[in-house]
Amino acid sequence: MQLQEAYIVKAKRTAVGKARGVFSQTRPDDMLAHVIKTILSEIPDLPPAEIDDVIIGCAMPEAEQGWNVGRIAALLAGLPESVPGFTVNRLCSSGLQSIALAADKIKTGVSDVIIAGGTESMSMIPIAGNKPALNPGIFDDENRAIAFGMGMTAEKVAQKWRVDRQMQDKFALESHKRSVAAIEQGKFHDEIINFNAVKSGFNLNEDKAFTTTITVDTDEGPRKDSSLELLGKLRTVFAKDGSVTAGNSSQMSDGAAALIICSEKALKKYNLQPMARFISFSAAGVKPEFMGIGPVKAIPKALKLAGLKQDDLEWIELNEAFAAQSVAVIQELNLDPDKVNPLGGAISLGHPLGATGSIRAATLLNGMQRNKMKYGMVTMCVGVGMGAAGIFEAL
Repeated sequence: MQLQEAYIVKAKRTAVGKARGVFSQTRPDDMLAHVIKTILSEIPDLPPAEIDDVIIGCAMPEAEQGWNVGRIAALLAGLPESVPGFTVNRLCSSGLQSIALAADKIKTGVSDVIIAGGTESMSMIPIAGNKPALNPGIFDDENRAIAFGMGMTAEKVAQKWRVDRQMQDKFALESHKRSVAAIEQGKFHDEIINFNAVKSGFNLNEDKAFTTTITVDTDEGPRKDSSLELLGKLRTVFAKDGSVTAGNSSQMSDGAAALIICSEKALKKYNLQPMARFISFSAAGVKPEFMGIGPVKAIPKALKLAGLKQDDLEWIELNEAFAAQSVAVIQELNLDPDKVNPLGGAISLGHPLGATGSIRAATLLNGMQRNKMKYGMVTMCVGVGMGAAGIFEAL
C-alpha cells in the first residue's frame, strides 16, 4: 500500500489564559468548540459533513472536559451528528499526539479530512485530576519515581545535567522577553481566535450579582516586568535546597487549539490551500525520575523517520515545562538556542497540558509560513518518563 501525504490546512488557537485567570469560568469544551466552529467558517468550500473524525488531546479528561470532550466539542461546534470524535491522552503531548493520529489515518487512506487539536482547563481540573488514585505499586523501589511530582523530576534533571539556578532564571527571563516582543509585534495575530469570556460573581460592596464579558485576544502569561532580580527572589517549591521555582517553571493555564488535516485528494476536491505537510512523529520513554529529558530520545527518532538532520530544522517549539529540563535538552542535543522558541515558550506563554502540543503547532506553522521557513518541530517532555516530537514541512 502506498501512503498518502497528510497536509495541514488550518491551525488556530485561543489565547492562553492563566489558571484562575481570564478563562477561569470558561468550559474547555466551549473553548474548543469555538475554535472548531471558527476555522470551519474560514473554509466555506469544505462541507462539515465530509469531516471523517475529530481527534482531541486532553491530559485530564474528566469533569468539565470528560465524557469524551472531543465528541462533545464537535457537536457544540455544530458539526453534523454523523461526524464522530474521540479523546486521546498522552499527558503533555496529547495535543501533538492528536495531530499524529490524524496524519496516520490520512496517510493510510482511512480518512481524507480530520480535525485534530487539544483543550485543557487547569482552572477547573486540578493537575492530578479531581480524584488522584495512584496504584500502590508505584511506591515499590523499582517504580517509586512514578510518584515524583513533576517539579521533583525537574530538580533531578537540574542536578544530573548541572543546570543551576542562575541558568534556569536566565532562560525563564528570555522566555518572557521573547513573548512580550512577539505580542508587541503582532506575531500571534494570525493564529489566535478571539474568545468572549463571560465571568459572573457577586459584588459585596454593591450587594448585587454581576456578569461581565471580556474579549480575550492576547496570551495572559508574559510579563514585561520580569527580571533576574525578581526571579532570584522566588523561593524553591519542590526541594529545600533545590533550584526550581514558580518563576522558572511553566505556568498552569487554560486554552484550546484545532487543526484541519487533509489528504491531497481532499485538497483538490474542496479547493484547499495547505500550510504544511506533516512528516513524522515519535514518542520515546526515559526513566520517570528524569522525565524532562524525554525530548533527547524522541527528537532523533523523529528526525530519522523524516529523513532529516537536526540542522535542517529552522524552528523548534520545545515546550518549556521547566527551565531546568529545557536547558538540559538544548545542551544535550546541542540545539541552536536561536531556533528554539523564538517567540517564547510555556514559562511565559503557559502550558495547558493536553492542549499545548496543538497550540505550539499553531504557533510553529503560522510562524514558519510567515518567515518562509521549510522544516520545523514541536517537541516536549511527557509525564511518567516520556518525550514526543513531531516534524512539519511548511508549504
